[in-house]
Amino acid sequence: MTDKVAVVTGGGQGIGEAIVRRLSADGFKVGVLDLNIENAQKIVDDLGQENALAVKVDVSNKEEITNAISEVSNKFGDFNVLVNNAGLGPTTPIETITPEMFNKVYHVNVASVIWGIQAAIQEFKKFGHGGKIINATSQAGVVGNPNLLLYSGTKFAVRGITQVAARDLGESGITVNAYAPGIVKTPMMMDIAHEVGKNAGKDDEWGMQTFAKDITLKKLSEPEDVSNVVSFLAGPDSNYITGQTIIVDGGMQFH
Repeated sequence: MTDKVAVVTGGGQGIGEAIVRRLSADGFKVGVLDLNIENAQKIVDDLGQENALAVKVDVSNKEEITNAISEVSNKFGDFNVLVNNAGLGPTTPIETITPEMFNKVYHVNVASVIWGIQAAIQEFKKFGHGGKIINATSQAGVVGNPNLLLYSGTKFAVRGITQVAARDLGESGITVNAYAPGIVKTPMMMDIAHEVGKNAGKDDEWGMQTFAKDITLKKLSEPEDVSNVVSFLAGPDSNYITGQTIIVDGGMQFH
């Protein structure tokens, strides 16, 4: 896969970082898009400036994400894969939700996917070929999770967007798929567990177990478990797959 070019949003930590490192190992030049440019730049420094580029971007801003993807494609001379990975996962008991919270979470988790897809189409056309778009949904976007009304809602939306985009873009040689992680050892998941535990008057471990107790494999996921699946979706072995959500949750949901 030498000289392929990928962009990963939210690539500065957690699952995003694991995806960046795996795609780089697969031979991709990688654009690391993140609001925290310091985190993104550390990864780029590790991978090498010739192999990766860090770009600060607020993914909820259409102009910023469009410009960032264009910057990456201009640096490396092509564009092949977009991973819409960035997202927020606040704990939101129903009665606590405000219009401000709704706007923030839906703009980061849903609007950013639409803006990313639009930018990717533009770049694929510029280089005269198709490509792959890979979106982050969640186990919580397959079945509703307690205390996660906003997050689960956005991740159900991403699954729908993935299916519609796959139908609309198939004739252009663009595949669109999604990955649905379960309980992954990331800073975001630890924050969710803390908030759930706190809301119940319990500790962080209790909060984590409310999500982890139904894992068939009886262990939490590592970020690399997810990046392995994204590697498959980004590579040639998945060329005849589109519109699908691959659940990577250790057997929490069976479909």
